[in-house]
Amino acid sequence: MIDEVLLPDVDSGYFIHPASTVAGHFREYGDIQIDGEEPALVFASDGGGHLFALSGSGRVWRSTTASWSGQFDLAAATLQEFLEGLAQRINCQL
Repeated sequence: MIDEVLLPDVDSGYFIHPASTVAGHFREYGDIQIDGEEPALVFASDGGGHLFALSGSGRVWRSTTASWSGQFDLAAATLQEFLEGLAQRINCQL
């Protein structure tokens, strides 16, 4: 089992948060509301402060600004697609 992923050298950096951080953020900020989508939980961020949220539908969303209350755009159709995209970025930097 993986607790967290730290990729500070990939693009501007990617950070998949440990479950304890996700739970803490949920208690403090609640879930992310995206029009026409099931509620989403923030599970990751990048080095620019953008947030990544996983919705109940399985889609991954990226904040357009470094804010919990801003707009979120679709980043990947599934968590697997999101992680495969990260793997491709890593391979490009090798």
